[in-house]
Amino acid sequence: MTSATARAARAAEPSLPLSNLPVYELRRQLRKGGDYVLEIWQLPSPATPRLDAPEHVGSLGGTPLRLLEARLARRLARAGINLSAGASERERRWPLDEERALTMGLLFRALAPMRNLDRIRLVEEGIEAMSREEAGYWLGMTMSRKNPRRVLAALRILMETS
Repeated sequence: MTSATARAARAAEPSLPLSNLPVYELRRQLRKGGDYVLEIWQLPSPATPRLDAPEHVGSLGGTPLRLLEARLARRLARAGINLSAGASERERRWPLDEERALTMGLLFRALAPMRNLDRIRLVEEGIEAMSREEAGYWLGMTMSRKNPRRVLAALRILMETS
């Protein structure tokens, strides 16, 4: 029988509980002019021993974020995250559960380069309708491939034709 031991927390990393689930974090970075960017990061944890430092999952800013801001704010409010809290802070962080992090990470990666309103809505609705497993599959494909743009293009085509 093996026993779990707590890993010593790094100076820049909050103390993480032992768990068999990956740990994710939502970050809001304030930019010049009052705009901000939302980012999803996967943090090192006992469930992800391959990570020595936080790994960027996805980020969204600019036009796509402004178009989905109200929907994202409602979705995050259900998780107890208030995006407008501490609006003057340069950076703000919140913990995210795995299911929400997978869906939002995939959403951020797929929508980041898009500009067409109708296509953004179609892709967003398609990703929101995905199961946790399907979102995890697509996100894994985009994070581990040499050319993730091809995977994201295929995903966008699937979402627009469904």
